[in-house]
Amino acid sequence: MNIEPTFPVSRRFPVVAATMALALAGVAFASGSGPSPMPSGGTGGTSMTQTGPSMTPEQQAAQRYNHGLKMQEKGDQAEKQAAAAANEKKRAKALEAAQKSWDKARQDYETAVSLDPKHYQAHGALGYVLRKQGDFDASLASYARALQIKPGFTPAIEYRAEAYLGLNRIEEAKADYITLFATDRPNADTLAAAMTKWVEDRKKDPKGVDPAAIEDLTKWLESRQEIAAKTSALLPPKDARW
Repeated sequence: MNIEPTFPVSRRFPVVAATMALALAGVAFASGSGPSPMPSGGTGGTSMTQTGPSMTPEQQAAQRYNHGLKMQEKGDQAEKQAAAAANEKKRAKALEAAQKSWDKARQDYETAVSLDPKHYQAHGALGYVLRKQGDFDASLASYARALQIKPGFTPAIEYRAEAYLGLNRIEEAKADYITLFATDRPNADTLAAAMTKWVEDRKKDPKGVDPAAIEDLTKWLESRQEIAAKTSALLPPKDARW
């Protein structure tokens, strides 16, 4: 399966195949190797014992990353349920479930990058769940590592910008939008939506942000969205994008 950032799970972090070792089954069994247990941390009690031939650290990392994506998606769904909850009790319960799932995903991603430090998708996904858990500084460090390994990895750029917004670092979020606008329009649109939501939230509760800065970003977004609308016809067909 293609490991470029086009797979829909959790919007942008793709599933990576973790079973390439099956092609070496004959060699492994001939050498007397048996089932190899996978690392147990971060699975929430779920057994991840390998039933085929021994796996390389990179293949184990891919398996943990894929499992983390499932936990991340579960957390995202719980967050949506919280937003739609009819009362505070249901909302709190859904948010608690979201945090538990994100924590399991975090442990999976941490294991993945310890097994394969060059797994840039796992570094980026780790940044995502750390941001969801409110640890913006650690989140930014994970995005930085992903981009160090894979410069121009646009999913990490978009999520990094959302972390900047969480820290009220408006100018850095705007700079990331400009980068995405030139390189990955769908992710630029996603960021624009996140920035619009940030403006709406800060207008209700500035959280220490100067109201003038909020208004400036409002006007900036309006101008950028006008440009996006005027240039949308120049984009390549949807099926021609990676």
